[in-house]
Order: sequence, then C-alpha cells, then structure tokens
Amino acid sequence: MFNWFGKKSTGTIAPEAQEAPVTELSPLSSIKAAVATTGKSIVGKIFGLLKDSEINDDLIDEIEEILIRADVGLETATGITDRLRKRKHELGSPEQLMNFLKQEFITILTPYEQANHLVFKPGVMNVYLVVGVNGAGKTTFIGKLANRFIKSGRKVIIGAGDTFRAAAEEQLEVWAKRAGAGFVAAGNTKDPAAVIFDALKQAREANADVVLLDTAGRLQNKQNLMEELKKVRKVMDQGMPEGSHLESLLVLDATTGQNALKQASVFQETVDLSGVVLTKLDGSAKGGVILTIAQEYKLPVKMVGVGEGIEDLKDFNAREFIDALFEK
Repeated sequence: MFNWFGKKSTGTIAPEAQEAPVTELSPLSSIKAAVATTGKSIVGKIFGLLKDSEINDDLIDEIEEILIRADVGLETATGITDRLRKRKHELGSPEQLMNFLKQEFITILTPYEQANHLVFKPGVMNVYLVVGVNGAGKTTFIGKLANRFIKSGRKVIIGAGDTFRAAAEEQLEVWAKRAGAGFVAAGNTKDPAAVIFDALKQAREANADVVLLDTAGRLQNKQNLMEELKKVRKVMDQGMPEGSHLESLLVLDATTGQNALKQASVFQETVDLSGVVLTKLDGSAKGGVILTIAQEYKLPVKMVGVGEGIEDLKDFNAREFIDALFEK
C-alpha cells in the first residue's frame, strides 16, 4: 500500500557530478551539549584524580577503570593505558597527561573522518537500509532523516519493512506524514522482502532520490532475523536500479554502551554495514563506546542523535566530539 505525503521542498539540489554529505540543518555546537555527560564521566573524573596524585601505575589503573566504566571497550582502554605507562615519565603535569589522552582519542577516530557522514549521490537512487534491535531508535532516525532530505529538496520514499511489530508501521507512517515523504506500508503481507521490493518499485516509478528502508529487530530470534535480512538484501539487489548508491546503517542506542556493540557483531555477519548511527547520545554517560566502534569494530559513526527534536540529527564530527569531551 502506497501513500504519498508530499509537500513542497525548499532546498537546493546539489550538482549532478558530485558526491555530498547530507546537508546539516542546525548548529554543530549541539554536539557539545550532547556529550557533556560523557565528558564528565571520562575527562571530569580523570582530571579530578590528577589534582592530588602523581602520575604512577596506580593512577593509570584508575584511569583505565574510568575509561571502561564509560564504555570504552576493554581492548581499547587497555591499549590507551599501556601506551600511557610507557610515557608516564615524560608527562610532568595534569595538562600534559590530558593532552596525551586527547591525542590518543584523535588517533583512534581520525582514520574514519572521511566516512563520518552520510553520503548522497545526486542523479541516482540513494537507498539506506536501516537495521538494529527494537528500541534502538530506528523509526525516529528514519523520520528525522527523511525530514532532512526533504528540506534539502529530495524526493523521499519510506518502506515499512518491519512487518512483525504493528506499532513500527504506525509510527513510521506518522513520521512520513510529518516529513512529507512517500510511504509504502505492509498492507496484508507479513513478508518484509515483499514490502521492500514494493518500496523500491514505487521509488523507481516516482523517480525518487532517496529510499529509506526499515527492518525488523527481533534479536532474541537471531537466526530467523538474519535469514530474513539475507532475503531482504537479495531482493534489494534485484529491485535497485543499476548505479544506485546503497548504505547499510546500524542504529545503536548510546545509553546501552557495550551491549550495543554485541549487536554490531550480529548484524555485521549478515549485512555489509556502511556505518553506525548512535541515538540518544544526549542522554548517555557511555559515549566512550564511539571509540570502541572505531577501534575494535572498524566502523565509522555516521550520525548521532542529540535530542528529541526533528532536526536533532547530526553528521558525526570526530574532532568536535573530542574537543567537546575535553572542554573544561
């Protein structure tokens, strides 16, 4: 079932020849506010230790514990502190130690800087497959992303591929209406692949620029979910026009920290992930998981959710994230 909730677009479409990140609509400074809790849980606590302590192995053990509690993964945290032990005699002040840690964070995240945004290719169909467990924020992410694309002048169709949770389709249709996107519902079918194939068909007929595809997230039934996703990917390969741009995005809830990373392993087995979308960053003290995603899973963080508003969705900026963490 297809509904078109179109409204007049207001943006300017980029030249056909270039690749471009999705247009940013609100100030990047909001990331600073979103990571304030993480900053307090990592940098604030470490700086508090340094006021009355010399830089020795006991202090470094405490720093390692702070990193792990902020959901910097064990491998990543111990790597940082192992390098710190080797250089502890070179660091004569709290400021020097904090600069060392900041450079460590930069070293971990900067290899992915060029991939820290969602790519849109003008002139072809851009398909974004959204995966993740129930409750991670997939539906809200899709709605906010549709809004951003439409405000930049793109024609968007949303496919309700989560046919196992009735509320998911209803919520997604509300977001589609709010953003002004086309919407392909499941109707009477319970086959996600059929819905996604129909969404791609409707997108071709409407000459849509963007297709946003929701999927189920029943991780408790892992085997069935993975088989379903394999079928969805096969159908997508058949339904996408030649030359289409595809990104597969894993939506993770920042407040779940290390538990979120276990999900990355599961979905990476089946879907060739392009990157991660981290939701609810503004409500989390566990933003250190961003370091682990890069260091241990070799995935770029593409976007972050920094609030409840429809425009509170940002391209992830690694250097700004680090600067915000270390801002006094």
